[in-house]
Amino acid sequence: MRPETGQRISRLVATASKKISLINNTTPQCSRRWSEANAYQTNCPYHIALSLFAARIAFAGMSAALRVPLRACANPATVIGQPLKGSFTACASFHTHSKSVVRNSPFLFGNTVKSWSPRQNWVKPISPSSQRSFASRTATLLSAEASSLKGNASEVKSSPAQRNYVKYLVVLGLLGVGAFAFSDNVKHIYGAARRSGRVVGTLAVCINDYRVTLNQAAVASPEDYDALIRACHKRCAERTLRVLEKNGSIFIKLGQHLSSMGYLLPIEWTSTFIPLQDKCPVSSIESIAEMFVTDTGQTIDELFSSFEPTPIGAASLAQVHIATLRETGQKVAVKVQHPALAEWVPLDLSLTRFTFSMLKRFFPEYDLEWLSREMDLSLPVELDFRMEAQNATVASEYFKKHSDAPLVIPEVMWSQKRILVMEFISGRRPDDLAFLDANNIDREEVSAAFAHIFNEMIFGDEAPLHCDPHGGNIAIRPNPNRRHPNFDIILYDHGLYRNIDRDLRRNYAKLWLAVIDADVPRMREYAYKVAGVTDEQFPLFASAITGRDYSVLTKKNVASARTAEEKKEITGALGEGMLQQLVVLLGQVPRIILLILKTNDLTRSLDENLHTRQGPLRTFLILARYATRTVFEEQMQSIRESGGIFVNFFPFLAAWAGYLRVEVRLSVYETVLSLKSRFGLRTGF
Repeated sequence: MRPETGQRISRLVATASKKISLINNTTPQCSRRWSEANAYQTNCPYHIALSLFAARIAFAGMSAALRVPLRACANPATVIGQPLKGSFTACASFHTHSKSVVRNSPFLFGNTVKSWSPRQNWVKPISPSSQRSFASRTATLLSAEASSLKGNASEVKSSPAQRNYVKYLVVLGLLGVGAFAFSDNVKHIYGAARRSGRVVGTLAVCINDYRVTLNQAAVASPEDYDALIRACHKRCAERTLRVLEKNGSIFIKLGQHLSSMGYLLPIEWTSTFIPLQDKCPVSSIESIAEMFVTDTGQTIDELFSSFEPTPIGAASLAQVHIATLRETGQKVAVKVQHPALAEWVPLDLSLTRFTFSMLKRFFPEYDLEWLSREMDLSLPVELDFRMEAQNATVASEYFKKHSDAPLVIPEVMWSQKRILVMEFISGRRPDDLAFLDANNIDREEVSAAFAHIFNEMIFGDEAPLHCDPHGGNIAIRPNPNRRHPNFDIILYDHGLYRNIDRDLRRNYAKLWLAVIDADVPRMREYAYKVAGVTDEQFPLFASAITGRDYSVLTKKNVASARTAEEKKEITGALGEGMLQQLVVLLGQVPRIILLILKTNDLTRSLDENLHTRQGPLRTFLILARYATRTVFEEQMQSIRESGGIFVNFFPFLAAWAGYLRVEVRLSVYETVLSLKSRFGLRTGF
């Protein structure tokens, strides 16, 4: 045998021994890594066994490729001239010897003669003693084989059949090495199959359930029809909830969004998804530490002098930890993205598109594909924390210049794509009424502050619009340094922002002024300009944008509180066929209108959860003031562009007079309401 051949075999033996030792030493890390990725939840026994078997075959194939004879001795008591130690019988060929090894401890996980199979040993862990024994025995055996091969100067020529056998071993070896090297891909495929299977299976069951129920309901009485449909809604919602919880990732966020769509979905669906608001995943500190090194090139200890391993809050996309900056000693909030999202978001978005496309195929009247399209556009932006840092900075600067609202936005220290470090400011949820009362914080003033902040975002010129203002993204804290109001509103999570076009903003303001005046012809005119809504679709659009029954809008009573009877009538109307029309309508309007509708619905929910004495009256007065200001600014721009004040002096006076008349009246109304709230008086004029 050539000297270089012996050297190659020696290097191969050393590499194989190191691989076996590495596998034995990294079993705990393998288990943790797979658990983090939501894939296998075992100690990787199948993976390790297959890897060891693949390494053994690879070694045999590579040895044959180097023209080393498989049969090097004729004595059955020896293998290549060396006596064997261990619990297995010596043999005269490498092939027979390999069978003996497979039949014994490394794949049986004990001293038994039964054949090993993946099905039988799928969740049986390899004991540490078996791992050490196998590693030591295998390394000794491989070294003995190489030593014997070096000393054997004669080569045995193989027959064509033997050469084919060698080729098969080489192919198997390469496949084995590939499986070992790409085991993460195998794991990903398995995890993807599980996630997809849950979604597709539940989708098929729900579609079939609805089809069967609708066939039964077709011949039922009206009372039985309603009961059958509601029961089907509940069953399918509960099935879907289980899938959303198991898959996690963006499915949690989708469920949270659906739970707030009371204007669109039956109450059986929205109420079932409410628990998702408090069931968000928590990533381990180990995975977070690994992500810091990957994204910043520094460890957590290098960046922070302290870092709380338990998050103070977790959402569907990220979680927040309290830490202290090592350089300055400042206490900060560190928002970190769930590491597993990088692996599953592309697949989950595809599954979401598939789900809504299938629903449209089987139930064409319920086209919800606009939801998946909006997620495709919004989610990549929300997952880039550098964009969130930019949005937070822009919003903070805008409100410093244009508003005296008690809004606080935490200052951003630095950001990476998946890591955001910002000033730590704590508070309590706005629906924690006991906290508000204990700190003498007036709920009416909190409601008014919300109205000022979000109407400024919608109607302010070049103002950024926060499109996800739910209770988890807002906090209240007392501010003893200010008498009125005596609190601050803290706004978190600036991942989803939009800028409203100036023409759209102005037409939207005119639409709301028409709604407040119950001017139906003007309402129809501006509904078309804002969203392309036809006369037939207008009543439904008006109800969707205001959250009120259309009959209330026509009676100039939009500022009154919603009664339980009105809510019931709206829900009943959705069940009587208007839901189909609403789904079609929402699929046609511009995406920015969908986000404005979402913001309106969330802020309306915030206001109702405060249980104010005045109801929505004051918030509508504030809305009217901002809408009036927007229309007045348009008039002033038109005057400037058509020759200036001197050329258009009388139109200028008319515009100012009209604006002041409305502004003063609304301002007085709001002041009176504020005073009544402060002294605990009943609302009324």
